[in-house]
Amino acid sequence: MKLSRRTLLKASAASAAFATVGMPAFAQQIDELVIAYNVNLPSWDPTVGPSAVNPTIQGIYQSVFDMFINQNPDLSFDGSGLITDWGWTDDNSQIWMDVREGVTWHNGDPFTPEDVVWSLERAGNPETGNPIQFVWGKIGNFQIDGNRVTADVKEFEPTIFKWMSFLTGYVLPKKYYEEVGADGFEAAPIGTGPYMVDRFERNAFVRLKANENYWKGAPEFKTVTIKFVTDAASRVAEIESGNSHVTLEMPYEEFDRLKGKDGLGGVAHPISDIGMIFINDIDVMTDPNVRKAMAHAIDKQTIIDRLLSGYGVPIDTLQTPEYVAYNPDISVPYDPEKAKELLAASGYGPDNPVKFTIQTTRGFKPKDYEIIQAIVGLWRRVGIEADIEVYEIAKHYELRAADQLAPAAFYNWGNAVGDPTTSTGFAMFGPSPHSVWDGQEMFDMILPLWGEADEDKRIAGWKAVDARIAEDALVIPLLQYVQPILYANGVKVTPHSSGALLPHLMTRA
Repeated sequence: MKLSRRTLLKASAASAAFATVGMPAFAQQIDELVIAYNVNLPSWDPTVGPSAVNPTIQGIYQSVFDMFINQNPDLSFDGSGLITDWGWTDDNSQIWMDVREGVTWHNGDPFTPEDVVWSLERAGNPETGNPIQFVWGKIGNFQIDGNRVTADVKEFEPTIFKWMSFLTGYVLPKKYYEEVGADGFEAAPIGTGPYMVDRFERNAFVRLKANENYWKGAPEFKTVTIKFVTDAASRVAEIESGNSHVTLEMPYEEFDRLKGKDGLGGVAHPISDIGMIFINDIDVMTDPNVRKAMAHAIDKQTIIDRLLSGYGVPIDTLQTPEYVAYNPDISVPYDPEKAKELLAASGYGPDNPVKFTIQTTRGFKPKDYEIIQAIVGLWRRVGIEADIEVYEIAKHYELRAADQLAPAAFYNWGNAVGDPTTSTGFAMFGPSPHSVWDGQEMFDMILPLWGEADEDKRIAGWKAVDARIAEDALVIPLLQYVQPILYANGVKVTPHSSGALLPHLMTRA
């Protein structure tokens, strides 16, 4: 079996600091593009720590750094990245990659195959803190011959090339990083990407300037300021007042109210993110009747219709219809009477409710808190009493990595490559730093699939895992998101199905 890029293509179908930020106007000639973003940027290293696995931050990272393999807005892969072609040897004992020539780092240093090797070796080193190390560590013994890099396969990883365009799949500058160290890089990061960091005010904004020597061609907007505006109402105010040209993830009723009005346009684009409720196998969540009742008591379609203005697709597995392991036969219907029966079998009911805490963000995704409010209300009807705890998204990552989430926790899961390993796999495999379910059965079912070389058998195995998860309610999938983006009429925005908001894909209208 020889898998190359072509095969993969087929298989993947505000504060005082703001005083220095210019006040934009809705006009064709925008000198400085201003974006109101929905998340802070904790770190400039896109390969380590909790930030590295936050899908929402990737749009900022991809503005400064290039990934190994390019992924297009429709999630297809091609050879227009730093790696131009790739594949496995016939016996799967090695991988090979062809490295693009003629690229320079922001400081003028040449980009070389040594940067690729260093970045991959660093990603695979458990001491560096890459949260996806368990993927990158499966290749090693790198060799360079001209612009071709080869590596031995220590453990077969069928998704290794998909990860090269996903979380932590960034190439960093070997020579510069070794000169300045981690602290120096954090203070003055450089990449090969379309924008360079001009100024960074933590918890306030980052100003980017165009990389005029970008190997794909300089972006149209020469200056981009990204404000960190974590409150959804504040983002609406930013775009409505004209203080920002582009924003995202606002309540859908606000999106519908503002698009096409007062010099604003809008696009609502389906993305690869899903809304889900993690279940931590602690306390009452060890009772399958409680978990199943929770799932059957949620009326997903009504929540989408009433809270999200119909923007969303209800789902019953951690796969969306675009993912390669999606199984439309898996169904967990809304059935409150069945929920009551399940709870009664464990001694619970409206007069003796089961009690636990559910955690959620508020304003990070459209109506995230309100969705959980509605779910808690539905649960109360059948005999479930849940207290809502609000936290910032960074706290979620911290708690999840330490396996300290509450018994239930709302989250948006990103899977831009659409592979079941990056949805069901990492969310439900106990040893994964992204999972809080530690059940032995899941461990035993998932473990063999990580290295399964037979693609048909691998996908069938993941479908079986999803069916078992749904049957026993080990996680509660809710919906596939539609991402709302508002923009000034002077800007043309190209949405990306990964959910990344990319300023280098924006042009003047």
